[in-house]
Amino acid sequence: VGADCSCVARCPWILLPLDALAPFSRRIKSLSEEELVGAAASPRRRLVLRGFPGGAEAFELVARFCYGGGGGVTVTAANACAVRCAAQYMEMADSPAATAASTAPSLVKVADKALEDMPHWPWHCVVDAVKQCQSLFPLAESTGVFDKVVGALLAQMAIPAPGDATPTSSSPESSAFRFSCDTKCSSLSLRRTWWFEDLVVLSPGMVERVAKALLARGADHGIVARFLFYYLKCRIAGAGAEDKAAMLEAAITVIADLDRSSVSCKGLFGILRIASPVKLAAGCQEMLVAMIGRKLDHATLDNLLVQAPSGTSSLYDVSLVLRFLEAFLRHGDEPGRLKKVGELMDLYLAEVAPDPSLRPARFVELATALPAAARDCHDALYRAIDVYFQVHGRLTDDEKMKICKGINYEKLSPECCKHLATNSGFPTRAAVQALASQHTVLKGIIRHSGTLKPASPPPPPAAHRESYDDADGDSNGQVVLYASRLELTLENQNLKSLLDSMHWRVMELEKVCSRMKTQMTKMKASRRGGGAAAARSLPRMCS
Repeated sequence: VGADCSCVARCPWILLPLDALAPFSRRIKSLSEEELVGAAASPRRRLVLRGFPGGAEAFELVARFCYGGGGGVTVTAANACAVRCAAQYMEMADSPAATAASTAPSLVKVADKALEDMPHWPWHCVVDAVKQCQSLFPLAESTGVFDKVVGALLAQMAIPAPGDATPTSSSPESSAFRFSCDTKCSSLSLRRTWWFEDLVVLSPGMVERVAKALLARGADHGIVARFLFYYLKCRIAGAGAEDKAAMLEAAITVIADLDRSSVSCKGLFGILRIASPVKLAAGCQEMLVAMIGRKLDHATLDNLLVQAPSGTSSLYDVSLVLRFLEAFLRHGDEPGRLKKVGELMDLYLAEVAPDPSLRPARFVELATALPAAARDCHDALYRAIDVYFQVHGRLTDDEKMKICKGINYEKLSPECCKHLATNSGFPTRAAVQALASQHTVLKGIIRHSGTLKPASPPPPPAAHRESYDDADGDSNGQVVLYASRLELTLENQNLKSLLDSMHWRVMELEKVCSRMKTQMTKMKASRRGGGAAAARSLPRMCS
């Protein structure tokens, strides 16, 4: 076999005798020994090295190193990454021909020495190294080449833009550096983000790796988030569906690891709108929904008005908003945040209520999704339900009562409660419950106000008040106390008057129900007799 055996790299084909490579490569030496075993079967054989890292150019450098006896190759910034990975692939960490007396050169050591100077390379060389690493994985990661590239990137990012100042050398160890979080000054912002344009050409997978590696080394989360949004802005337009999905999934995966304050709610909804027509992986979809849900208290009504998926009759994607609410309630237990979301949902309900395709079950889910503490007043919720009842005129009383379960009648204002009591679109049971709840509220107010009456004796008669006041050094407290008692008495009288009015309304409703039931009984009897009254329409029953 000997010199007839050849080693073949990827196209373009390069044929080289094994005898020159085996002394420096354990991989070639091992393969050649296997070939010698089968030499009798075939006098001429070839070893095919598929997927050679760095391609034919890197293999040529390896071959020159071997033919030169461990020399004749200059490892530069342009080829150091590829040479290091190729040397690892060929198992050239130490020479098989090395002995205790003589040590043969190692291409791995030569490449590692060149990579140690990477933090001092010009910026464009570091960027080229990042681009090379895209085709060198997983060897670039296992050999530590990618880690060194990221360290050089971070060191160079700490230096002002090349046009602003002359870069100074820095090492990864000395750059205990953090990006500034200040985004108000435009000139400072430019100095922090000057490198975005150079890295925007990377593939989605490489962007994800670089961003995560920068975060692991302490890069500012806000700057990384801005880079990801800039990357999407530059690359998403004109890309195919698969490429868009890959870019969005890479960005979402990294953003999920960022601090919540580093990504705006507006930015997340921007990603959502881009991703709506794209089929993302289920895991990425859930991550995006969870991130938006955690920041739902910062959202606006326009953010929530997401168009329903194609093929559905609804105007808006209500199911998506319900998923946002579920994600928020897993984290949003603060009263202030909860009330903000309650106000937002009241606006959303008012917006989707006129949709004739919105099913009652979905509307009930929206109306009852938040806990009671989210709303101090239910007037807005009542108005949204009123609009929904007007648009959906065919709802039964049972369906309406299910929707009305979302209303806490005790949190309705007297005006809304009065409107509900006379609103023919609401079931009679709802009107009775509203009046009964207001009755309970008024009784509680009167009972509570009674406990506030002062225990001090009443003021003296008018004839003796002047002498009483003279005897007391300070009469201001008595005057204020007396005035407050008068005001409280007037308020109690007003409350009692309102309560009497509501009592009268409840009694009237009960009389109406009684008359309707009597009329219904008569009509049933006339039906049995076959009278003409059977043709008359039935009035609405009081249930």
